[in-house]
Amino acid sequence: MKVVSIVGARPQLVKLAPLAGAFAGTEHRHVIVHTGQHYDADLSDVFFTGLGIPTPDVHLGIGSGSHGAQTGHALAALDPVLAAERPDWVLVYGDTNSTLAGALSAVKQHLRVAHLEAGLRSFNRRMPEEHNRILTDHAADLLLAPTEEAMRHLATEGLASRSVLVGDVMVDVCLTVRDTVLAGGQPAPALPAGIDPTEPYLVATLHRAENTDDPERLAALVDALAALPVPVALLAHPRLTARAEEYGVKLDQGALRVGRPLPYAGMVAAVLGSVGVVTDSGGLQKEAYLLGRLCTTLRPQTEWPETLSGDWNRLVPDPHLLGTATLAATATRPTPTTARGEPFGDGRAAHRVVRVLADALA
Repeated sequence: MKVVSIVGARPQLVKLAPLAGAFAGTEHRHVIVHTGQHYDADLSDVFFTGLGIPTPDVHLGIGSGSHGAQTGHALAALDPVLAAERPDWVLVYGDTNSTLAGALSAVKQHLRVAHLEAGLRSFNRRMPEEHNRILTDHAADLLLAPTEEAMRHLATEGLASRSVLVGDVMVDVCLTVRDTVLAGGQPAPALPAGIDPTEPYLVATLHRAENTDDPERLAALVDALAALPVPVALLAHPRLTARAEEYGVKLDQGALRVGRPLPYAGMVAAVLGSVGVVTDSGGLQKEAYLLGRLCTTLRPQTEWPETLSGDWNRLVPDPHLLGTATLAATATRPTPTTARGEPFGDGRAAHRVVRVLADALA
């Protein structure tokens, strides 16, 4: 069996790591195509070296651009690659522009498409990611769902016959890295200057378009974070940095201590050392849950409703409207005592994916 994996952004590289490892132990051929949607070294290169992912067989170097331009450039660049490879499966990951471009290129060439992390829904149609994931699910031949909730969404949309529950590959890599960090097998993360790892601190990320592209909203969110009562390690995504500079929003103020995005192991270590996470990232919500840290999500909805159970994650769409004291109480609330369970699987999802692809082909 020949499988082409199409990736392009940080979350996809994390998901790719356990898949690459699972394929490595088989007779199957696994070809990695990197679109270059995330071209910043902090969001791309460090994940290949830090997670032991093989060097991409093809790197397209798409880079930044509007959603339409980025998707179109990736689609045009992928067409000849897939035409030359003619794999048994094209495996696309998550909900980025690279995901949709890979699915479209494959189906128009009558190649089988499998969508890893299928069935996630935020029900927010203003999110580009929501359109990417829905369109990809309806185009794909095989839907690899991470949770029972995702399976229910797919069934509601008439896609049950193409859906298989495999678990979440993020669990595979997150728990492995967590155990390495706890065993002292990783150096201390490079936290922003001004963060004392022996004192309480929060980890924060902010990158989604709905939070960063409106100058007034971005300024209000930054002010709300800056007013928190403990230091905040703001790991600044390139989108956030660019928008803040464009709008004249000062990031390094109040409680905020600004640093660069961390390699995956460094992020896991930073979250483990923190008292909680404040984010608009879907992946980081789930990682906080898996690592047993509180999460405050700066969005009105989440693709991962399982994280809301037991108050491990709490949605705060407009923290600047709540008042400083309310947001502070939310972000630093006591750690829940409720058990988290295993809603995302047992850490063997990648091996299950390889087996399901081979069985479906047979």
